[in-house]
Amino acid sequence: MLKEFKEFIMTGNVIEFAVAVIMAGAIGAVINGFVSKIAMPLIGLVTGGVSFSDKFWTPGDQVFKTVEEAKEAGVAAVEYGAWIDTIISLLVVGLVMFLIVKAYNKTKKPVEEAPAGPTQEELLMEIRDALKK
Repeated sequence: MLKEFKEFIMTGNVIEFAVAVIMAGAIGAVINGFVSKIAMPLIGLVTGGVSFSDKFWTPGDQVFKTVEEAKEAGVAAVEYGAWIDTIISLLVVGLVMFLIVKAYNKTKKPVEEAPAGPTQEELLMEIRDALKK
């Protein structure tokens, strides 16, 4: 059983998958850093200094300055700003993955089509000519 497991683990597909998972985690960390440290401050600059990460809504009449205050008071807080950050992160991840796949596809050699063989009519004419001889 140990031998079978070793053979399974050492196959190319499993190794490639493991590398892909590790790379995805690293790319995810880079993209999350980009979104939180670069993209969101720029979006805040465009929107007049609004920071989405700390935006939230609480039901009722009570007003809280932070999510932590609302949670300490036992009030449910809908953190829509964090959700906006997540959506932007998703869009950036999608863009990065699109660019990676596009670059990868450019490196692949184009598949050459097989030369076209004789048409059905040409084959039938060859058979006819061979039968005449």
